[in-house]
Amino acid sequence: MFFVYILLSLKDNKFYIGFMSNLKLRYNQHKEGKVKSTSKRLPVKLIYYECFSEKEDAERNEKYYKTTKGREDLRKKLRKYLGTIAQW
Repeated sequence: MFFVYILLSLKDNKFYIGFMSNLKLRYNQHKEGKVKSTSKRLPVKLIYYECFSEKEDAERNEKYYKTTKGREDLRKKLRKYLGTIAQW
C-alpha cells in the first residue's frame, strides 16, 4: 500500500504533502525532525491521508495536491478542520 499524506506545521500553519509506503515510519521521522523539509517547521500534525494499492496512483495524487487546484481541493475537503485553527 502507498499513502499520500498531509502534515500541518503547527509553527507556520502550512501544509507538507508527501507519499510513502510506510506511513507510520515516515510520520515518526517527521515528528523527530529527521526529515530536512519539515525539521525547521516542527511540530507537525498528520491531518489527512489517502491509501492506494498502486505506487503510480499515489505519486499522481501527491503531485496534484502540490498544484494550486490541488491545494484548493484539499482546503475544501478539510474546511471544517481548518476552520477550527485560529490563524487559518
